[in-house]
Amino acid sequence: MKTKLFLFGLALLCCLTPFVSSPMALVIGFLLATTGLVPSHLPISSYTKKLLAYSIIGLGFGIHFEQALAVTSAGIGLIVVTIFGTLGLGWLLAKTIKLESTTAYLISAGTAICGGSAIAAVAPAIKAKDDQIALALATVFVLNSLALFLFPVIGHALDLDQQTFGTWAAIAIHDTSSVVGAAAAYGEQALTTATTLKLARALWIVPIALLSAWLFHRKGDGKAKQIAIPYFILWYCVAIGISDALPQFDWIYQGIFAIAKQALVVCLFLIGCSISVEKLKSAGAKPLLFGVSLWVLISVTSLGWLLLN
Repeated sequence: MKTKLFLFGLALLCCLTPFVSSPMALVIGFLLATTGLVPSHLPISSYTKKLLAYSIIGLGFGIHFEQALAVTSAGIGLIVVTIFGTLGLGWLLAKTIKLESTTAYLISAGTAICGGSAIAAVAPAIKAKDDQIALALATVFVLNSLALFLFPVIGHALDLDQQTFGTWAAIAIHDTSSVVGAAAAYGEQALTTATTLKLARALWIVPIALLSAWLFHRKGDGKAKQIAIPYFILWYCVAIGISDALPQFDWIYQGIFAIAKQALVVCLFLIGCSISVEKLKSAGAKPLLFGVSLWVLISVTSLGWLLLN
């Protein structure tokens, strides 16, 4: 027991350092769970849900509201269409391959908005279980890693201009970090376009989380139950409002934002601790197949629309 606690604590401390990324933290937690080194008496699920909520609130201080809204009307229209289009396609595809609805919805939300952050925000609203969150995050992280390298190659092969590539990256790549990385590799204008559009997409975490809480308030028997309002989303809005109204304290907001990002890394470590090889085997290949199919559909259709307009 002491050995488990020591190794668990050591891994947790490592996740508090800047040397461990979100995907790495998830893998570390997964390895501990697979090798039976996660202390069974710790209420990890309870810790995870609380820390996720606090992390999302802290991330609100890093959203510059005016900058996020400083996009063209055409860009805003494309954002709205792709977000709801992705959620709709996800629902249809999940029905087709008979994938468990909560996991499918988390992957769809991550694809539609901003990857891991969206999954982290939506998960408490729909009362997702740790293994469902972990499967969704793992799927998104794998696709993010691929996109970081594939998108610039495809962009150059198709001779996309800077603005088109930046818009495509912001629409079709999940996490903001991967969007920024791919766009930066393509060019300065692509980076500016992609960052601005991705910030605007990030604001949709709020309405989508609230919508998700309403959609999932009916269970099994179809009888209406009390909607689980994700109050942390309201505090997320407050954080955005404070940082926008009092810009002179930006150095404080950036500190809170940095802490929140690191706390999210710890969350992913804790989520990884809740899954193992056995659980992944029981889930089968459907979650990854679903994520890849949805991602390819959105990537191809959004690129096609951009090339035709």
